[in-house]
Amino acid sequence: MYQKTQLAWAIFGILAWLSTFVVMGFILLGENVGVIAFGIILVLVAIAFYGLTIKVDTTAQQLSWWFGPKVAKKTIRFEDIESVRAVTNSFRHGIGIRISHDGWVYSVSGFKAIEVNMVDGTKYRLGTSDQAGLLEALKEKVKQEVQEESAS
Repeated sequence: MYQKTQLAWAIFGILAWLSTFVVMGFILLGENVGVIAFGIILVLVAIAFYGLTIKVDTTAQQLSWWFGPKVAKKTIRFEDIESVRAVTNSFRHGIGIRISHDGWVYSVSGFKAIEVNMVDGTKYRLGTSDQAGLLEALKEKVKQEVQEESAS
C-alpha cells in the first residue's frame, strides 16, 4: 500500500495573503460581522484544503485521493484505469479542483503530477511531490505499462 500527503503550501500562501485583509478589517472597522465571517471562512478553507492525499490500496484494488480531512474524496478501481504517466502541470492547471482541457486536475502545490487515463476516456491529473514513488506503486496495477512524458 502507498499513501502520501502533499501539504498545500500554495494554498497556505494565498490564505495568508487574504488574512492580511481580515487584520486590516479589524484595524479599520473593529469587530465587524463581515470581517469575522470572512476570517472564519478562511480558517475553514485552510482546514478543508491543508493537503492532498493519494492512496494506492493493493488489497482493495483501488486508487483514492482527497483533500484535507477527506474532502472531495474520489476512488477508482484499478480495472477502470487504462494507463498512467508522469506529467508536468503548467500555471493554467492551477491549484485545487478544476476541469481543464487535460481532464480533471487535483493539485495543491508544485507542477509534478500523474495523469490517470480511464477506460471510459476520463482523465485525472493528480499533483504529487513523489511522482516516481506514485508511478512505482501504480506500475503493475494498471492494464497498460506506465509511460513517461515525452520531451517537448
